Amino acid sequence: MNWIILIIAGLFEVGFTTCLKLSNNFSNIKWSIAFFACIILSFLLLNKATQTLPMGTAYAVWTGIGAVGTVIIGILYFNEPATFWRIFFICTLIGSIAGLKFFASH
Repeated sequence: MNWIILIIAGLFEVGFTTCLKLSNNFSNIKWSIAFFACIILSFLLLNKATQTLPMGTAYAVWTGIGAVGTVIIGILYFNEPATFWRIFFICTLIGSIAGLKFFASH
């Protein structure tokens, strides 16, 4: 169950990074509120997940989900480049995240 909580926390990290961009330096109140809601939920869920998961593994997976998700959002919605090397290293990061999950000691 805590792995699911950790994944949701990572998705909220993607949410807060996306809202940060859309907030336009916190001048757009709607996206600014969404940013703060996502960041609070993300950290609360990360904290919950680290109650039973190893802290280092949980943090690495959380930031990895955030990094991969944010890059994908950037490519799909903000016209950021999808070069071979960017995709290659995102795939490498996904493999690393999966490895941490599969080899984590409980």
